[in-house]
Amino acid sequence: MTQKETLNLLEQVSAGELSPQQALLQLKMEPFEELGFAKVDHHRGLRQGAAEVIYGAGKTPEQIRAIAQAMTDRGEKAILITRMAVEAAELVGKSLPLRYDPLSRVGIVGQMPEADGIGKIVVATGGTSDMPVAEEAALTAEVLGNEVVRLYDVGVAGLHRLLSHMEEIMSARVIIAIAGMEGALASVIGGLADCPVIGVPTSVGYGASMHGLSALLSMLNSCASGVSVVNIDNGFGAGYLASMINHMEGK
Repeated sequence: MTQKETLNLLEQVSAGELSPQQALLQLKMEPFEELGFAKVDHHRGLRQGAAEVIYGAGKTPEQIRAIAQAMTDRGEKAILITRMAVEAAELVGKSLPLRYDPLSRVGIVGQMPEADGIGKIVVATGGTSDMPVAEEAALTAEVLGNEVVRLYDVGVAGLHRLLSHMEEIMSARVIIAIAGMEGALASVIGGLADCPVIGVPTSVGYGASMHGLSALLSMLNSCASGVSVVNIDNGFGAGYLASMINHMEGK
């Protein structure tokens, strides 16, 4: 149950459309649901403004389906599943309305919401090889109610590609800069934009990139102000944080 849904519940009680006992029953059912192998946190939306996200890696297809079904039964309209294997998507799709993106391994159960964020979130990548992480970030942001602009393959090896999108960069509410190799894209964008920039290092690159560590250290040491950094390949974390920024009123 989201904050808006909880407020609507209280307004129904105030208007006499729902008894206090009925409202109490709905709230009592919310905290978490014991499935034996998982405790589904139905109060996540009330506490944090967004429902629990299912991390698919390490879970069996049956476990993912059971968690998604429990959330659907409690009225969740859009359920995000990250790092979801094709086998899990095939099983879940048989019983639930699933949209699956094999590139990012993201599954979405239910309807995508209307965008209600304040502005636009730009997701930019250094290269095409960064797109799996970028789509995880972009789809996460869209599930959370944001309009997303994708700028892919605009890395520093051809800086003119990025500079041709200055209008999108300067009008963004928040930018997610995703890059492997030396991870310079976050610093370049941070030096151009007047909004928060979230750097996402990826594990793309040759040997000395050390599976994304080089890009991580480069982004952490960025001389551009306003750049923050999430973990290697953590497109979900970047998309979630960008959504929080994009929904902050008066900022």
